[in-house]
Order: sequence, then C-alpha cells, then structure tokens
Amino acid sequence: MATKQSKRVHPDHHNDILEDPSEIATRLGRGEAFLKQNSKVLAGVLIAAVVLIGGILFFQINTQNQNEKAQKEMFQAVYFFEQDSVQLALNGDGINAGLISIADDYPRTDAANLAHFYIGSIYLSERKYEEALTELEQFSADDFLVQAKAYSLIGDANMELGNTDKAISSYKKAAEYDENKYFTPKYLTKLAIAYEAAGKIPEAIAAYGEIEDKYFESFEFSSARKHKARLEGLASK
Repeated sequence: MATKQSKRVHPDHHNDILEDPSEIATRLGRGEAFLKQNSKVLAGVLIAAVVLIGGILFFQINTQNQNEKAQKEMFQAVYFFEQDSVQLALNGDGINAGLISIADDYPRTDAANLAHFYIGSIYLSERKYEEALTELEQFSADDFLVQAKAYSLIGDANMELGNTDKAISSYKKAAEYDENKYFTPKYLTKLAIAYEAAGKIPEAIAAYGEIEDKYFESFEFSSARKHKARLEGLASK
C-alpha cells in the first residue's frame, strides 16, 4: 500500500518568498492590519509596562531616601539605648525621634529593621515578653552575630512565657547560625537548660557535651562539664 508523501518545500522557496515584492507587501499589510485592530490593547500594555517600571524605580529611590533619613534619626536613639536611657531610646526626647516612631515612620528600611531589634531587647528587659516577641520576630539581618543574638532573645522571651518548645527551636537556631567560639557556647548553654526544662535529658546532655568537646576554652566549659555530669547521674538512676 502506497503511503502519502508529505509535500516538501525546497529551502530556496523561502528565499524566493522573502525576495518577492508582492509577498513582502502582503505580509506588511497583514502586520499593519494587526496593529490597527489591536492598537488600544498594545497601547495599554505599553502604558502598563511604563507605569510598572516607573513604580519600581520610584519605590527603590524612595526607600533609599527614607533609609538615609531614618539612619540619621537612629543615631541619637541608639546613643540613648547604649546609655541605658531606654525610655528616651524608645520615645525620643522631644527633639530627636525614638525607636518606636522610626520603626513606624520608615517601614521596609534597614533602620526600621534594626529598630525592631532594639525595641524587642528593651521590652525583654522590661519583662514585656509578648511585645518583645512581636518586635524581635520582625527583625532579620545578614550580620550573623546580631541575627544569632535575635534568635537567642526570642528564645528567652518564649522561655519566660512557658513556650519551652519554641524556646528550644530558637536556641537551636542561635547555636547553629555561623558557629563561633565566642557566642555559640552561650547559646548551647541556654539550649541545654531549655531541654532540661522540657524533660529532654539526653538532648540536654548532648548540648553540654558539644560545649565540652568543641569549646574547651570558653567561659561556659567548666559549668557545662558540671551540669553534664549531674544530668548523666540523673539519667543513670
């Protein structure tokens, strides 16, 4: 049975079409007709694209300007914080803005982000644990020291509120976030305490054991050895 052969177009035929003036005119005519029929749609798409691009550029420039302004206002608030004048740091002194207004007035800026960290730290020291969590959970940073500290503070607030499992999760994040010999032992100690409070004795022993094995030069080393031995004694009974 004979099969139907598909019709093939010689490659040179395409060149003939492209070189044929009448064919080119026909195709151009189709293009012009399409543009005429869809001119409103195309214009709308073009305008939308221009508005979108313009909006993105405006947002970026405005955010940068806002951030620069907020950074200047942060200077005095941070100074008050470092001097333990926490109410002035939070609310300002009537001339300089406080951390709360900076966080509210300059959202999405680096300054507002950092303000949340300071506000959360102050609330934690004032035993306002729910408020501290609200602020600290809005903070994020590429600086591993500050971010790990924020995780640790979130753990502290949760421990005070009796949210032991959440505290454990936060302390683990702090201890595992760019480990270093200066701060990681502190976070592991808090983690061990939280584990013990939750009745997870093997996990607490392991946390103390990590300090003993990896951070023998740390201030926490001696205490970790003592508490590890104590928990091992309890576990053996």
